[in-house]
Amino acid sequence: MFERVKNLLTQQLRLKNVEITPESKIKDDLGADSLDVLQMLITLEEDYGIVIPDEKLAEFVTVADIVNYCEKHVK
Repeated sequence: MFERVKNLLTQQLRLKNVEITPESKIKDDLGADSLDVLQMLITLEEDYGIVIPDEKLAEFVTVADIVNYCEKHVK
């Protein structure tokens, strides 16, 4: 799951030569804005058949936050 999220972030944010770790802060370290995160979450919802409530958006600070949420909800 981490690799999938990492790849999505790399593509969406057009990151080159940026190391993404589970501890990377999505906005502060990677430069994502709320729309970037929302688009990524929509992709994850479609890929894995899960629903991520909009109110969860603010709770995702690090890459690990997204990975952990997805791992808990993917069947």
